Amino acid sequence: MGKLWELLSYDADSPLIFSSGLFLFLFAFFSLFYSFTARRVLPRIIYVTLFSLYFYYKSSGFYFLLLISVATSDYLIGRAIYVSQTASRRKALVALSLAVDLGMLAYFKYTNMFIDLVNVLRGGHIQFKDIFLPIGISFFTFQSLSYIIDIYRHRLRPVRRWIDYLFYISFFPQLVAGPIVRARDFIPQIYRNPLNVSRTMFGEGVFLIICGLFKKAVISDFISINFVDRVFDNPLLYTGLENLFGVYGYALQIYCDFSGYSDMAIGIALLLGFRFNKNFDSPYKSATITEFWRRWHISLSSWLKDYLYISLGGNRKGRIRTYLNLMVTMVLGGLWHGASLRFVIWGAIHGTLAVHKVAMAMFPSFKAQGIDMKSPVRRLIGTLITFHVVCVGWIFFRAEDMKTVGDIFSQIFTSFDISILPQFIAGYKGIMILMLVGYALHFMPDSLEARAKRIVTSMPIVLQAVIISLLIWL
Repeated sequence: MGKLWELLSYDADSPLIFSSGLFLFLFAFFSLFYSFTARRVLPRIIYVTLFSLYFYYKSSGFYFLLLISVATSDYLIGRAIYVSQTASRRKALVALSLAVDLGMLAYFKYTNMFIDLVNVLRGGHIQFKDIFLPIGISFFTFQSLSYIIDIYRHRLRPVRRWIDYLFYISFFPQLVAGPIVRARDFIPQIYRNPLNVSRTMFGEGVFLIICGLFKKAVISDFISINFVDRVFDNPLLYTGLENLFGVYGYALQIYCDFSGYSDMAIGIALLLGFRFNKNFDSPYKSATITEFWRRWHISLSSWLKDYLYISLGGNRKGRIRTYLNLMVTMVLGGLWHGASLRFVIWGAIHGTLAVHKVAMAMFPSFKAQGIDMKSPVRRLIGTLITFHVVCVGWIFFRAEDMKTVGDIFSQIFTSFDISILPQFIAGYKGIMILMLVGYALHFMPDSLEARAKRIVTSMPIVLQAVIISLLIWL
Protein backbone atom coordinates (compact mmCIF):
# COMPACT_ATOMS: atom_id res chain seq x y z
CA MET A 1 0.00 0.00 0.00
CA GLY A 2 2.87 2.37 0.74
CA LYS A 3 4.29 2.13 -2.79
CA LEU A 4 0.82 2.57 -4.29
CA TRP A 5 0.25 5.66 -2.17
CA GLU A 6 3.57 7.09 -3.41
CA LEU A 7 2.43 6.56 -7.01
CA LEU A 8 -0.90 8.27 -6.38
CA SER A 9 0.28 11.17 -4.20
CA TYR A 10 2.08 14.41 -5.04
CA ASP A 11 5.59 14.91 -3.68
CA ALA A 12 6.57 18.60 -3.69
CA ASP A 13 10.24 17.67 -3.23
CA SER A 14 10.25 15.40 -6.27
CA PRO A 15 7.86 16.61 -9.01
CA LEU A 16 7.43 14.30 -11.97
CA ILE A 17 9.61 15.14 -15.01
CA PHE A 18 10.46 13.32 -18.22
CA SER A 19 14.03 12.47 -17.27
CA SER A 20 13.01 10.61 -14.10
CA GLY A 21 12.86 6.84 -13.84
CA LEU A 22 9.32 7.08 -12.45
CA PHE A 23 8.05 8.77 -15.59
CA LEU A 24 9.61 6.15 -17.84
CA PHE A 25 7.92 3.43 -15.76
CA LEU A 26 4.55 5.23 -15.88
CA PHE A 27 4.86 5.92 -19.60
CA ALA A 28 5.60 2.26 -20.33
CA PHE A 29 2.47 1.26 -18.36
CA PHE A 30 0.43 3.95 -20.11
CA SER A 31 1.62 2.78 -23.54
CA LEU A 32 0.42 -0.79 -22.96
CA PHE A 33 -3.20 0.37 -23.06
CA TYR A 34 -2.76 3.31 -25.42
CA SER A 35 -2.42 1.01 -28.43
CA PHE A 36 -6.00 -0.24 -27.87
CA THR A 37 -7.33 3.28 -28.56
CA ALA A 38 -5.74 3.62 -32.03
CA ARG A 39 -9.13 3.31 -33.79
CA ARG A 40 -11.34 4.88 -31.13
CA VAL A 41 -11.19 8.67 -31.00
CA LEU A 42 -13.27 9.43 -27.90
CA PRO A 43 -11.81 6.65 -25.69
CA ARG A 44 -8.32 7.81 -26.75
CA ILE A 45 -9.11 11.42 -25.86
CA ILE A 46 -10.51 10.43 -22.45
CA TYR A 47 -7.64 8.03 -21.67
CA VAL A 48 -4.88 10.47 -22.59
CA THR A 49 -6.61 13.36 -20.80
CA LEU A 50 -6.91 11.36 -17.58
CA PHE A 51 -3.23 10.41 -17.73
CA SER A 52 -2.29 14.03 -18.51
CA LEU A 53 -4.20 15.29 -15.48
CA TYR A 54 -2.51 12.65 -13.34
CA PHE A 55 0.87 13.69 -14.76
CA TYR A 56 0.17 17.35 -13.95
CA TYR A 57 -1.01 16.41 -10.45
CA LYS A 58 2.29 14.59 -9.90
CA SER A 59 4.08 17.75 -11.11
CA SER A 60 2.09 20.47 -9.32
CA GLY A 61 -0.34 18.89 -6.88
CA PHE A 62 -3.92 20.07 -6.71
CA TYR A 63 -3.15 22.95 -9.08
CA PHE A 64 -4.31 20.58 -11.81
CA LEU A 65 -7.76 21.99 -10.90
CA LEU A 66 -6.47 25.34 -12.16
CA LEU A 67 -5.73 23.73 -15.50
CA ILE A 68 -9.27 22.34 -15.69
CA SER A 69 -10.69 25.77 -14.82
CA VAL A 70 -8.77 27.51 -17.61
CA ALA A 71 -9.82 24.86 -20.11
CA THR A 72 -13.48 25.15 -19.09
CA SER A 73 -13.48 28.95 -19.18
CA ASP A 74 -11.86 29.28 -22.61
CA TYR A 75 -13.87 26.41 -24.08
CA LEU A 76 -17.09 28.29 -23.24
CA ILE A 77 -15.69 31.69 -24.28
CA GLY A 78 -14.41 30.27 -27.58
CA ARG A 79 -17.83 28.90 -28.51
CA ALA A 80 -19.47 32.19 -27.53
CA ILE A 81 -17.06 34.17 -29.74
CA TYR A 82 -17.74 31.89 -32.71
CA VAL A 83 -21.54 32.37 -32.56
CA SER A 84 -21.44 36.10 -31.71
CA GLN A 85 -22.93 38.35 -34.36
CA THR A 86 -21.45 41.72 -33.37
CA ALA A 87 -17.81 42.86 -33.34
CA SER A 88 -18.23 44.59 -29.98
CA ARG A 89 -19.45 41.39 -28.32
CA ARG A 90 -16.60 39.38 -29.85
CA LYS A 91 -14.05 41.91 -28.56
CA ALA A 92 -15.65 41.89 -25.11
CA LEU A 93 -15.39 38.09 -24.96
CA VAL A 94 -11.73 38.19 -26.00
CA ALA A 95 -11.13 40.78 -23.29
CA LEU A 96 -12.84 38.48 -20.78
CA SER A 97 -10.56 35.60 -21.75
CA LEU A 98 -7.49 37.84 -21.47
CA ALA A 99 -8.64 39.05 -18.06
CA VAL A 100 -9.20 35.52 -16.76
CA ASP A 101 -6.03 33.95 -18.19
CA LEU A 102 -3.60 36.83 -17.71
CA GLY A 103 -5.15 37.72 -14.36
CA MET A 104 -4.51 34.18 -13.13
CA LEU A 105 -0.97 34.22 -14.54
CA ALA A 106 -0.26 37.61 -12.99
CA TYR A 107 -1.51 36.52 -9.58
CA PHE A 108 0.61 33.40 -9.37
CA LYS A 109 3.68 34.73 -11.12
CA TYR A 110 3.92 38.44 -10.33
CA THR A 111 2.21 39.18 -7.00
CA ASN A 112 5.40 38.65 -4.99
CA MET A 113 7.37 40.87 -7.37
CA PHE A 114 4.74 43.61 -7.17
CA ILE A 115 4.72 43.60 -3.37
CA ASP A 116 8.52 43.68 -3.25
CA LEU A 117 8.48 46.66 -5.64
CA VAL A 118 5.92 48.52 -3.50
CA ASN A 119 8.03 47.86 -0.39
CA VAL A 120 11.14 49.25 -2.11
CA LEU A 121 9.41 52.36 -3.51
CA ARG A 122 7.41 53.24 -0.41
CA GLY A 123 9.78 51.92 2.23
CA GLY A 124 7.03 49.66 3.52
CA HIS A 125 7.05 46.17 4.91
CA ILE A 126 3.97 44.57 3.42
CA GLN A 127 3.96 40.96 4.50
CA PHE A 128 2.71 38.40 2.03
CA LYS A 129 3.09 34.66 1.99
CA ASP A 130 5.08 33.41 -0.99
CA ILE A 131 2.72 32.16 -3.68
CA PHE A 132 3.44 28.76 -5.19
CA LEU A 133 4.00 28.98 -8.94
CA PRO A 134 2.30 26.02 -10.65
CA ILE A 135 4.61 24.31 -13.13
CA GLY A 136 3.80 25.02 -16.77
CA ILE A 137 1.25 27.76 -16.05
CA SER A 138 2.86 30.12 -18.58
CA PHE A 139 2.73 27.46 -21.30
CA PHE A 140 -0.88 26.37 -20.98
CA THR A 141 -2.01 29.99 -20.51
CA PHE A 142 -0.36 31.03 -23.80
CA GLN A 143 -1.76 27.96 -25.56
CA SER A 144 -5.26 28.76 -24.41
CA LEU A 145 -4.92 32.40 -25.47
CA SER A 146 -3.79 31.35 -28.95
CA TYR A 147 -6.99 29.30 -29.29
CA ILE A 148 -9.21 32.24 -28.31
CA ILE A 149 -7.40 34.77 -30.52
CA ASP A 150 -7.40 32.41 -33.53
CA ILE A 151 -11.17 31.95 -33.21
CA TYR A 152 -11.57 35.73 -32.96
CA ARG A 153 -9.43 36.18 -36.11
CA HIS A 154 -11.53 33.56 -37.98
CA ARG A 155 -8.55 31.22 -38.32
CA LEU A 156 -10.04 28.39 -36.28
CA ARG A 157 -13.38 26.78 -35.50
CA PRO A 158 -14.01 25.91 -31.82
CA VAL A 159 -13.87 22.27 -30.77
CA ARG A 160 -17.19 20.50 -30.37
CA ARG A 161 -16.65 18.96 -26.94
CA TRP A 162 -15.20 20.18 -23.67
CA ILE A 163 -13.12 17.01 -23.31
CA ASP A 164 -11.49 17.73 -26.69
CA TYR A 165 -10.33 21.12 -25.50
CA LEU A 166 -9.15 19.74 -22.16
CA PHE A 167 -7.16 17.14 -24.14
CA TYR A 168 -5.45 19.95 -26.13
CA ILE A 169 -4.60 22.07 -23.07
CA SER A 170 -3.47 19.20 -20.85
CA PHE A 171 -1.65 16.95 -23.37
CA PHE A 172 1.18 15.82 -21.12
CA PRO A 173 4.24 15.84 -23.47
CA GLN A 174 4.15 19.64 -23.78
CA LEU A 175 2.35 20.53 -20.56
CA VAL A 176 5.18 21.27 -18.14
CA ALA A 177 7.88 22.96 -20.26
CA GLY A 178 6.50 23.38 -23.76
CA PRO A 179 6.78 23.72 -26.64
CA ILE A 180 3.79 26.06 -26.95
CA VAL A 181 1.54 24.15 -29.34
CA ARG A 182 -0.88 26.19 -31.46
CA ALA A 183 -4.49 25.00 -31.46
CA ARG A 184 -4.76 25.20 -35.25
CA ASP A 185 -1.70 22.94 -35.60
CA PHE A 186 -2.68 20.39 -32.97
CA ILE A 187 -6.47 20.10 -32.77
CA PRO A 188 -6.91 18.62 -36.30
CA GLN A 189 -4.56 15.80 -35.25
CA ILE A 190 -6.87 14.85 -32.37
CA TYR A 191 -9.56 13.54 -34.70
CA ARG A 192 -7.36 11.42 -36.99
CA ASN A 193 -8.70 7.90 -37.13
CA PRO A 194 -7.04 5.50 -37.16
CA LEU A 195 -4.08 7.10 -35.42
CA ASN A 196 -1.05 5.49 -37.03
CA VAL A 197 2.51 5.68 -35.72
CA SER A 198 4.71 4.91 -38.71
CA ARG A 199 8.12 3.25 -38.42
CA THR A 200 9.68 6.60 -39.35
CA MET A 201 7.71 8.50 -36.69
CA PHE A 202 8.63 5.93 -34.05
CA GLY A 203 12.32 6.00 -34.96
CA GLU A 204 12.38 9.81 -35.06
CA GLY A 205 10.66 9.92 -31.67
CA VAL A 206 13.24 7.55 -30.15
CA PHE A 207 16.07 9.62 -31.67
CA LEU A 208 14.70 12.82 -30.13
CA ILE A 209 14.22 11.16 -26.74
CA ILE A 210 17.83 9.92 -26.83
CA CYS A 211 19.08 13.42 -27.77
CA GLY A 212 16.91 15.05 -25.13
CA LEU A 213 18.00 12.68 -22.38
CA PHE A 214 21.66 13.19 -23.22
CA LYS A 215 21.35 16.98 -23.32
CA LYS A 216 19.19 17.30 -20.20
CA ALA A 217 20.30 14.50 -17.89
CA VAL A 218 23.97 14.16 -18.87
CA ILE A 219 25.34 17.51 -20.09
CA SER A 220 23.04 20.10 -18.49
CA ASP A 221 22.61 18.51 -15.05
CA PHE A 222 26.29 17.57 -14.68
CA ILE A 223 27.86 20.91 -15.61
CA SER A 224 25.18 22.73 -13.61
CA ILE A 225 25.76 20.88 -10.34
CA ASN A 226 29.52 20.53 -10.61
CA PHE A 227 30.53 23.91 -12.02
CA VAL A 228 27.99 26.53 -13.13
CA ASP A 229 25.96 26.67 -9.90
CA ARG A 230 29.13 27.04 -7.83
CA VAL A 231 30.36 30.01 -9.86
CA PHE A 232 27.00 31.81 -9.86
CA ASP A 233 26.44 31.14 -6.15
CA ASN A 234 29.64 33.01 -5.21
CA PRO A 235 31.49 34.61 -8.16
CA LEU A 236 34.06 36.31 -5.92
CA LEU A 237 35.52 32.93 -4.95
CA TYR A 238 36.55 32.33 -8.56
CA THR A 239 38.89 34.03 -10.99
CA GLY A 240 37.75 36.02 -14.00
CA LEU A 241 38.61 33.07 -16.25
CA GLU A 242 36.46 30.73 -14.15
CA ASN A 243 33.61 33.25 -14.19
CA LEU A 244 33.84 33.56 -17.99
CA PHE A 245 33.74 29.79 -18.43
CA GLY A 246 30.90 29.69 -15.92
CA VAL A 247 28.93 31.96 -18.25
CA TYR A 248 29.85 29.81 -21.27
CA GLY A 249 28.84 26.77 -19.24
CA TYR A 250 25.48 28.30 -18.38
CA ALA A 251 24.86 29.17 -22.04
CA LEU A 252 25.31 25.48 -22.84
CA GLN A 253 23.42 24.33 -19.75
CA ILE A 254 20.28 26.36 -20.42
CA TYR A 255 20.27 25.37 -24.09
CA CYS A 256 20.65 21.67 -23.24
CA ASP A 257 18.02 21.99 -20.49
CA PHE A 258 15.34 23.76 -22.56
CA SER A 259 16.01 22.05 -25.87
CA GLY A 260 16.56 18.66 -24.24
CA TYR A 261 13.16 18.80 -22.57
CA SER A 262 11.59 19.99 -25.84
CA ASP A 263 13.25 17.14 -27.73
CA MET A 264 11.82 14.63 -25.27
CA ALA A 265 8.37 16.25 -25.47
CA ILE A 266 8.38 16.18 -29.29
CA GLY A 267 9.73 12.61 -29.28
CA ILE A 268 7.10 11.32 -26.82
CA ALA A 269 4.35 13.01 -28.86
CA LEU A 270 5.65 11.25 -31.98
CA LEU A 271 5.46 7.89 -30.21
CA LEU A 272 1.79 8.69 -29.54
CA GLY A 273 1.12 9.69 -33.16
CA PHE A 274 1.20 13.50 -32.78
CA ARG A 275 3.66 15.84 -34.44
CA PHE A 276 4.90 19.12 -32.90
CA ASN A 277 6.92 21.73 -34.74
CA LYS A 278 10.65 22.00 -34.09
CA ASN A 279 11.37 24.21 -31.08
CA PHE A 280 15.17 24.74 -31.13
CA ASP A 281 17.41 24.93 -34.18
CA SER A 282 21.06 25.29 -33.07
CA PRO A 283 20.52 28.90 -31.88
CA TYR A 284 24.20 29.66 -31.16
CA LYS A 285 24.91 29.37 -34.88
CA SER A 286 23.02 32.66 -35.31
CA ALA A 287 24.78 35.67 -36.82
CA THR A 288 22.25 38.22 -35.52
CA ILE A 289 19.87 38.53 -32.58
CA THR A 290 17.00 38.38 -35.08
CA GLU A 291 18.25 35.03 -36.33
CA PHE A 292 18.78 33.85 -32.76
CA TRP A 293 15.07 34.29 -32.06
CA ARG A 294 14.23 32.41 -35.24
CA ARG A 295 16.20 29.48 -33.80
CA TRP A 296 15.70 29.78 -29.99
CA HIS A 297 12.45 28.58 -28.40
CA ILE A 298 10.72 28.91 -31.76
CA SER A 299 7.24 28.24 -30.39
CA LEU A 300 7.60 31.14 -27.91
CA SER A 301 9.22 33.60 -30.31
CA SER A 302 6.59 32.91 -33.00
CA TRP A 303 3.83 33.26 -30.38
CA LEU A 304 5.18 36.63 -29.25
CA LYS A 305 5.42 37.75 -32.86
CA ASP A 306 1.92 36.64 -33.92
CA TYR A 307 -0.06 37.51 -30.79
CA LEU A 308 1.85 40.39 -29.20
CA TYR A 309 4.13 42.16 -31.72
CA ILE A 310 1.55 42.13 -34.52
CA SER A 311 -1.23 43.11 -32.08
CA LEU A 312 0.88 46.14 -31.05
CA GLY A 313 1.05 47.20 -34.71
CA GLY A 314 4.10 45.27 -35.88
CA ASN A 315 5.94 47.18 -38.60
CA ARG A 316 2.83 48.83 -40.03
CA LYS A 317 3.11 52.17 -38.21
CA GLY A 318 6.53 53.50 -39.17
CA ARG A 319 10.13 52.74 -38.31
CA ILE A 320 10.22 54.25 -34.80
CA ARG A 321 7.02 52.48 -33.80
CA THR A 322 8.42 49.22 -35.19
CA TYR A 323 11.51 49.50 -32.97
CA LEU A 324 9.34 50.38 -29.97
CA ASN A 325 7.06 47.41 -30.62
CA LEU A 326 10.10 45.12 -30.80
CA MET A 327 11.45 46.43 -27.50
CA VAL A 328 8.08 46.13 -25.73
CA THR A 329 7.63 42.59 -27.06
CA MET A 330 11.06 41.45 -25.87
CA VAL A 331 10.73 43.11 -22.44
CA LEU A 332 7.35 41.42 -21.91
CA GLY A 333 8.92 38.20 -23.17
CA GLY A 334 11.54 38.62 -20.46
CA LEU A 335 8.84 39.10 -17.81
CA TRP A 336 7.13 35.94 -19.08
CA HIS A 337 10.25 34.00 -18.08
CA GLY A 338 10.34 35.35 -14.54
CA ALA A 339 9.07 38.01 -12.17
CA SER A 340 12.22 40.07 -11.59
CA LEU A 341 14.02 43.17 -12.83
CA ARG A 342 16.77 40.84 -14.10
CA PHE A 343 14.38 39.31 -16.62
CA VAL A 344 13.26 42.76 -17.76
CA ILE A 345 16.90 43.65 -18.43
CA TRP A 346 17.39 40.31 -20.22
CA GLY A 347 14.41 41.11 -22.44
CA ALA A 348 15.71 44.62 -23.08
CA ILE A 349 19.10 43.23 -24.15
CA HIS A 350 17.28 41.10 -26.70
CA GLY A 351 15.40 44.22 -27.71
CA THR A 352 18.61 44.93 -29.61
CA LEU A 353 16.61 43.25 -32.36
CA ALA A 354 15.83 46.91 -33.06
CA VAL A 355 19.55 47.77 -33.28
CA HIS A 356 20.04 45.01 -35.84
CA LYS A 357 17.18 46.40 -37.91
CA VAL A 358 18.70 49.91 -37.67
CA ALA A 359 22.01 48.49 -38.97
CA MET A 360 20.20 46.83 -41.84
CA ALA A 361 18.59 50.15 -42.71
CA MET A 362 21.86 52.12 -42.45
CA PHE A 363 24.06 49.61 -44.29
CA PRO A 364 22.14 48.14 -47.23
CA SER A 365 25.14 45.93 -48.10
CA PHE A 366 24.38 43.91 -44.95
CA LYS A 367 20.99 43.12 -46.37
CA ALA A 368 22.18 42.68 -49.94
CA GLN A 369 25.10 40.39 -49.12
CA GLY A 370 23.33 38.81 -46.20
CA ILE A 371 24.86 39.17 -42.78
CA ASP A 372 22.74 36.13 -42.00
CA MET A 373 24.62 33.80 -44.33
CA LYS A 374 26.29 34.65 -47.63
CA SER A 375 29.59 36.18 -46.50
CA PRO A 376 31.58 33.62 -44.45
CA VAL A 377 33.70 36.30 -42.73
CA ARG A 378 30.70 38.40 -41.77
CA ARG A 379 28.93 35.23 -40.73
CA LEU A 380 31.75 34.28 -38.37
CA ILE A 381 32.07 37.78 -36.90
CA GLY A 382 28.30 38.07 -36.54
CA THR A 383 28.08 34.68 -34.84
CA LEU A 384 30.81 35.55 -32.31
CA ILE A 385 29.24 38.91 -31.50
CA THR A 386 25.73 37.48 -31.25
CA PHE A 387 26.86 34.62 -29.01
CA HIS A 388 28.52 37.01 -26.57
CA VAL A 389 25.54 39.40 -26.56
CA VAL A 390 23.38 36.39 -25.70
CA CYS A 391 25.86 35.35 -22.99
CA VAL A 392 25.68 38.82 -21.41
CA GLY A 393 21.92 38.35 -21.30
CA TRP A 394 22.29 34.92 -19.70
CA ILE A 395 24.21 36.48 -16.77
CA PHE A 396 21.12 38.53 -15.88
CA PHE A 397 18.88 35.52 -16.55
CA ARG A 398 20.76 33.17 -14.20
CA ALA A 399 22.10 35.38 -11.39
CA GLU A 400 20.12 35.41 -8.14
CA ASP A 401 20.31 39.21 -7.81
CA MET A 402 21.92 42.30 -9.32
CA LYS A 403 24.85 42.10 -6.88
CA THR A 404 25.77 38.71 -8.35
CA VAL A 405 25.59 40.23 -11.83
CA GLY A 406 27.99 42.98 -10.77
CA ASP A 407 30.36 40.51 -9.14
CA ILE A 408 30.56 38.37 -12.28
CA PHE A 409 31.31 41.34 -14.52
CA SER A 410 33.82 42.67 -12.00
CA GLN A 411 35.72 39.37 -11.85
CA ILE A 412 35.78 38.94 -15.62
CA PHE A 413 37.07 42.46 -16.29
CA THR A 414 39.35 43.00 -13.27
CA SER A 415 40.57 39.53 -12.26
CA PHE A 416 41.18 37.84 -15.59
CA ASP A 417 44.40 35.88 -16.10
CA ILE A 418 44.66 33.75 -19.24
CA SER A 419 47.91 32.18 -18.02
CA ILE A 420 46.00 29.93 -15.58
CA LEU A 421 44.09 28.28 -18.45
CA PRO A 422 46.17 25.03 -18.36
CA GLN A 423 45.61 24.63 -14.59
CA PHE A 424 41.91 25.47 -15.03
CA ILE A 425 41.47 22.78 -17.73
CA ALA A 426 43.35 20.23 -15.61
CA GLY A 427 41.22 21.02 -12.57
CA TYR A 428 37.91 20.83 -14.43
CA LYS A 429 38.76 18.08 -16.90
CA GLY A 430 35.37 16.35 -16.83
CA ILE A 431 33.48 19.64 -17.14
CA MET A 432 35.65 20.80 -20.03
CA ILE A 433 35.16 17.51 -21.89
CA LEU A 434 31.39 17.69 -21.53
CA MET A 435 31.31 21.36 -22.57
CA LEU A 436 33.46 20.56 -25.59
CA VAL A 437 31.18 17.66 -26.54
CA GLY A 438 28.09 19.80 -26.02
CA TYR A 439 29.28 22.70 -28.17
CA ALA A 440 30.69 20.33 -30.82
CA LEU A 441 27.32 18.60 -31.14
CA HIS A 442 25.59 21.98 -31.25
CA PHE A 443 27.75 23.31 -34.08
CA MET A 444 27.98 20.11 -36.12
CA PRO A 445 26.54 20.33 -39.67
CA ASP A 446 22.84 19.60 -40.12
CA SER A 447 23.75 16.84 -42.56
CA LEU A 448 25.50 14.88 -39.79
CA GLU A 449 22.50 15.24 -37.50
CA ALA A 450 20.21 14.02 -40.29
CA ARG A 451 22.50 11.03 -40.86
CA ALA A 452 22.49 10.16 -37.14
CA LYS A 453 18.69 10.37 -37.16
CA ARG A 454 18.50 7.95 -40.10
CA ILE A 455 20.85 5.50 -38.34
CA VAL A 456 18.81 5.49 -35.10
CA THR A 457 15.53 5.30 -37.01
CA SER A 458 16.67 2.22 -38.93
CA MET A 459 17.85 0.37 -35.78
CA PRO A 460 15.84 -2.55 -34.37
CA ILE A 461 13.58 -1.51 -31.51
CA VAL A 462 15.57 -3.67 -29.09
CA LEU A 463 18.76 -1.76 -29.89
CA GLN A 464 16.96 1.58 -29.49
CA ALA A 465 15.77 0.42 -26.06
CA VAL A 466 19.32 -0.58 -25.12
CA ILE A 467 20.62 2.90 -26.02
CA ILE A 468 17.93 4.61 -23.94
CA SER A 469 18.66 2.25 -21.02
CA LEU A 470 22.38 3.04 -21.21
CA LEU A 471 21.60 6.78 -21.15
CA ILE A 472 19.36 6.33 -18.11
CA TRP A 473 22.14 4.40 -16.38
CA LEU A 474 24.70 7.06 -17.34
